[in-house]
Amino acid sequence: MKKILLFLFACLVTINATAATLINDTEIESGIVKIIEPVVRAADIDTSRLKIYIVRDDDFNAFVRGGEDIYIYTGLLKKIKTPNALRAVVAHELGHTIGGHMVQIADRQRAEMMRTMLIQALGVGLMVAGGNPTAGMGVLAGSAGIAQQSMLSFTRDEERIADDFAVDLMVKANENPNGLIEVFEQMREMNDAFETRINPNRINHPLTSERLNNAKNKIKGLSKTPKKSKKETETENANYDILRAKLIGYLDNKQNVLTVYPYKNKSDAAIYARAIANMQAGNLDVAKTGTQTLIGRHPDNPYFYELYGDIEFQYGHYDDSIMAYEKSLTLSNNAPQIETALALVLSERNKPDDKSRATELCKHVILIDPSPLAYWILARVTENGESDWAMAEFYKMNGDNENAKKYAKLAQKKSKSNSPEYIKAGDILKNK
Repeated sequence: MKKILLFLFACLVTINATAATLINDTEIESGIVKIIEPVVRAADIDTSRLKIYIVRDDDFNAFVRGGEDIYIYTGLLKKIKTPNALRAVVAHELGHTIGGHMVQIADRQRAEMMRTMLIQALGVGLMVAGGNPTAGMGVLAGSAGIAQQSMLSFTRDEERIADDFAVDLMVKANENPNGLIEVFEQMREMNDAFETRINPNRINHPLTSERLNNAKNKIKGLSKTPKKSKKETETENANYDILRAKLIGYLDNKQNVLTVYPYKNKSDAAIYARAIANMQAGNLDVAKTGTQTLIGRHPDNPYFYELYGDIEFQYGHYDDSIMAYEKSLTLSNNAPQIETALALVLSERNKPDDKSRATELCKHVILIDPSPLAYWILARVTENGESDWAMAEFYKMNGDNENAKKYAKLAQKKSKSNSPEYIKAGDILKNK
């Protein structure tokens, strides 16, 4: 069997422009959207344009661009333990957007840069004029620090405002604002030893203890605190636990996974994480047993069938893998990563009609959510100019302009001048 390393959650995409690794996964992205939609709507943002980007990085971090593009780090997702806390984090980041802080910060940075340049010029003037060279160097060395100190003061104020916005958004969304308290308490546990030894004027956020007290006072002053029913909360927490388990199962080594989810833990999340970790480690029989248990418990969950398809593919059981992916697609709605996985297995099995089915799947993925892997598979299952054009698009998405243009030229040589492949290849050749 020809081994192809099958993606992390269908596909890991390296975005060269930002040097960030983004994880593409339908289950996690759709799950996060469901969690944060209430606060996004409360911020008067069109949820149909909402896009989640999962950044593979252990930092406890998230940020929003333009209100609709939300970047959440895997380090934060792995550490934040409840969906309400995650919702509060996003509400805080939306607070920065509502307050126009990103624009203000950019303007302030320009002003501080000019101030820094003027102070540095003064320092150079002192040295040229024959004054005390030590004094001149002192101004030069200190100028960046002056600008930084001003910016730090500015961002501390903005963080306090964003925290207040977060509470307001949570309440407007009819969600419990104590999620923000939960986040700060977790941050305090992580940072307490460090924060007790630092000068609060030398950090770009207010101390966690200060933010915690401010949030508590803000919430205490509310006339009403929204709360969900116990059953509603338990269901939401269980769904979020599944998302975290998937991340931890894929990103952590097996020993760490078993520490977090020991075999005595029989929850869905624990079985899911262990099945993924065992698959990653090559223990396919154990992984398969766990996945079958999950499917038995939840026969309508498309993502358990997706995992089953991954496992059967690694066995080399193409027929069983395809059946599992087809079932997953039937149960899911608009899952381009699963379509891509199915197309890959079809391209490997290569029975009659497999190529045409794989081509259909890849073209649909490219239409709604293009990925390098979809173009690469399309190149495998098509011929002549269409195959070369697909390879050109593959290299283009990966930032390899030299090979993109090489295959674009081949595509034009093999295609009619009025064909879609010829025209699209021409677009690639026009780009510098």
